[in-house]
Amino acid sequence: MTDLSTLWEVGLPLAGTAGTLGYAKVRAPRVFWSLVGLPVATTRFAVTYRSTMDVCGLTVQPSRFRAFLVRNVARRADVQPVPPKVRRIRGSMTGLRITLRLPAGLEPADVMAASERLRHAWGVHSVTVVTVKPGFVELRMTGYDVLRRVRMPRRVVSGAMSVPVALREDGTAFVRDYLKVPHALTLGANQSGKSMYQRNLIAGLAPLPVALVGIDCKRGVEQRGYAPRLSALATTPEEADDLLDVLVGEMEERFDLLSAYGVADIWALPDDVRPAPVVVLVDEVAELFLVATKKDEERRDRMVTQLIRLGQMARAAGIFLEVCGQRFGSDLGKGATALRAQLTGRTVHRVNDKQTAEMGVGDIAPDAVATVLTIPPDRPGIAVAGDTSGGWSRIRTPQLTAAEAATICAAHAHLTPDLPALAAYRPAVPVHVGATVPVPLVKPSPATP
Repeated sequence: MTDLSTLWEVGLPLAGTAGTLGYAKVRAPRVFWSLVGLPVATTRFAVTYRSTMDVCGLTVQPSRFRAFLVRNVARRADVQPVPPKVRRIRGSMTGLRITLRLPAGLEPADVMAASERLRHAWGVHSVTVVTVKPGFVELRMTGYDVLRRVRMPRRVVSGAMSVPVALREDGTAFVRDYLKVPHALTLGANQSGKSMYQRNLIAGLAPLPVALVGIDCKRGVEQRGYAPRLSALATTPEEADDLLDVLVGEMEERFDLLSAYGVADIWALPDDVRPAPVVVLVDEVAELFLVATKKDEERRDRMVTQLIRLGQMARAAGIFLEVCGQRFGSDLGKGATALRAQLTGRTVHRVNDKQTAEMGVGDIAPDAVATVLTIPPDRPGIAVAGDTSGGWSRIRTPQLTAAEAATICAAHAHLTPDLPALAAYRPAVPVHVGATVPVPLVKPSPATP
């Protein structure tokens, strides 16, 4: 009887603890990782580090001087291969970060190639290798799938033109920095999360002192709700044609201003004369390429030419492009490939064909194409993000409804810059916030250039 009571007293708390941990693993993975996963992963790493690096081919033969010391000072006949030296270990709510000093003979690419083997050896969800400085790399391990439930980090490094848009698979924030990557291309099929990415981007840009220009040839169904914060909006190809001409004219006027002050970009201008940066948001870029008549073809060629000109020169003038679409291929017509070459940043969600994936990331990171093609349809918001540096990672945007994004735009409507060149294209704002009636555009007059 005593044995049964003792078993009951001991077993019940253990069962309760196991059930609590099992629940936390599913519903609160951060808590489970902090209590169980992090200590286990740290211990496994410390115990198996040398043998793991050896079997993964990440060791080198010691130098002659080191071998001499081992044989003559330490009096050991066997000279073991040298793994990277562990310089720092840091735990976090999502994973483990380890800084390694690479020995002579190893390079970061060697560690990157072995990342999948390291992941399985140490039992973590993923291992991302980041070069810190010459000779040093950081292993960013994530203990669980942080993209299953997106929770943005509380502290994100921000700047004058930086917007945290999504979460990377290593637990860090994916930041859209326009000063580093001025123009970008975002692709994705229906229900892939592309619109969610745009909402997070616009919601992040709304509090910044920038002018937002929308081109939405689907009669403005995506961008009309952001009217309070937009400096201009075009909802048809005809309006887009006129608006792009105005933007190119604005760019040329800014070049005259830069020339007068003898500076290379608007950030070197005095604060009192610096014009507001402009972010041009193009939704469904394929609509600008479609033609039905000879007249449409002439308009198409003119619009594409203007977009290419903005992509080539507008960065110094503080005008940035965000081009979005369901698909993007050379079959769209003349200028598609030339336009893509100017869009440094790439974000590709789930797509319907391999050509779009290749056009999105194939030229900057060929190994990322396979990852794009394996994005599951039941996880909208997951994408592959990269740039022309060759680096890429999986990201996922947090949930944000169109109503929430519209509310953020309305709350920051007072920050909308007054740009005289775009005044004729400024969308009218409903009297009542949240009104569902169509928002008419202020049509440009025939005299508008």
